[in-house]
Amino acid sequence: MMFDRSPRNIVPRDAARLALPIRGRLRIVAVTVDPSDALVDEIASELRPDLIQLHGRETPTRVREVAARSGAGVIKVISVSGPEDLEGVSVYADVAEHLMFDTKLPSASDRPGGAGARFDWSILSGRRFARPWFVAGGLDPWNVAEAMRVTGAPLVDVSSGVERGPGLKDPALIRAFLEQVGRA
Repeated sequence: MMFDRSPRNIVPRDAARLALPIRGRLRIVAVTVDPSDALVDEIASELRPDLIQLHGRETPTRVREVAARSGAGVIKVISVSGPEDLEGVSVYADVAEHLMFDTKLPSASDRPGGAGARFDWSILSGRRFARPWFVAGGLDPWNVAEAMRVTGAPLVDVSSGVERGPGLKDPALIRAFLEQVGRA
């Protein structure tokens, strides 16, 4: 994540070094929050990601700009606390490659996500979207299968749910999470 208030913060050059062993085998995603043009340029030149995840208050115009500027596809994160948060999603259908639905944290939070909080997954039940989509927010090995069943999500995203502490990924939790996704 390229966001200085995150315990998972990393600079694009270091992310590029970590991405070397998987380049060409897996898609590389740069996670950002309201990135500046300078950061987008740095990410594009240093990391060369397949996708940039926009986790802030980016407008459809800004999503289009980031995609054009970086040459990468875009995952636009939609923060959800209630059904009303899904009303404007269609405006991103022409500009984002994927949509991600994550928990909307309180406005006083210093981060837009990654807190391990979940929203009412039934809000997504039976919904269809014009783009491939993810569910995120509070997922872990013990609830990911239920989240996929309730939402019908074809894709999931996890971060804090596979950590033993802030920013410290646990290989056993990652394996358990992937096993549950495979069974769902």
